[in-house]
Amino acid sequence: MRSRLAARSARLVLAAAAVTALAATTTACDPEDIADAGSSTAPSAVASANSGGSDSSSSDSPSTSGSTGGGSKSGGSKSGGSSGSGDKADSGDGKKGGYGQSCGTNDLDFTVTSETQAGGYYLVTAKAKSGITCYLDVNTPSVSFGSGADGVASPVGQGGEDPIKLTGSAVAYTGINPKTTNSNAGKEFENVIIATTEDDPNPAELKLPDTASVDKPIVTNWATNRAEAVPVIV
Repeated sequence: MRSRLAARSARLVLAAAAVTALAATTTACDPEDIADAGSSTAPSAVASANSGGSDSSSSDSPSTSGSTGGGSKSGGSKSGGSSGSGDKADSGDGKKGGYGQSCGTNDLDFTVTSETQAGGYYLVTAKAKSGITCYLDVNTPSVSFGSGADGVASPVGQGGEDPIKLTGSAVAYTGINPKTTNSNAGKEFENVIIATTEDDPNPAELKLPDTASVDKPIVTNWATNRAEAVPVIV
């Protein structure tokens, strides 16, 4: 009877030992399971990180290319502006009418001298003021003595170059004969009014070298040769 009890006790001890060993084995496996569980979460975290990085780089990438595109647009705009302004400058030069700037009376300096040829006349010399280049587009100057119609000089058609460029030392001449009649009639004037055109708003009033007796005055066209500015009635 005791031998049976002893044998049964021995089996119980063995069974308990087996349970203990099994428990120890299970406990030893827990860290691996944790590691396995950790490794199973790790791919998920890595994927999440990769996914976040991909989102971040995809959001950065369009932004960068967008700014490059903006730079290229800005560059295009600048070059367009420069070519535009160049075209405007060219068209501005191209649109200058005829020969360039017409001479206004206030663009010129005048001198008057008394000459003895052809019974006597006044030679007017015109020269562009310093820094000015202009053209005498109208052949004949507008000349008058006083404000009356009888003091207006008639053109005689002598000389004439159209246009005459005035700049630097270049000059143009016109000749004025204040009296073309043989009578004693006439009005006396100490000044003559001259303008490059009839409607010039700034005519010049020039002091004569002496007092002129005026009756049916005449005037020549502008010329670069002073010999062509001797007024003669043909």
